Amino acid sequence: MAAFETVEDYLASLPEPKGETLRRVLNSITSAYPEATLKLAWNVPQVQIEGKYVFGVSAAKNHLSLAPWSEAAMASFSERLAPYETTKGLFKVPVDWDVDGELVCDLVAFRLAELGLS
Repeated sequence: MAAFETVEDYLASLPEPKGETLRRVLNSITSAYPEATLKLAWNVPQVQIEGKYVFGVSAAKNHLSLAPWSEAAMASFSERLAPYETTKGLFKVPVDWDVDGELVCDLVAFRLAELGLS
């Protein structure tokens, strides 16, 4: 995989609908949390608030991975995440996912509370 300079470089490198879906995920967060910043870390897009990682995204061949940076969030939201394949730290969605902005933002809110930033 190529090394990317910016989040936009990463997103632009993806075939559609992957890039657009991840843009919508990130936009749902930055719309709800204007203080959030997007940065590239580990060569994939990450969301930071007050310098703390609160959400990350990446594209795989057949799915998108969304990570709230919290095993506790994954456990607390297990019922809402039941439709998706999950691990301790992330959930996988289809490349053409109809973005559930409420779910994504609720996971960010949980992470912020966990970090004492809410």
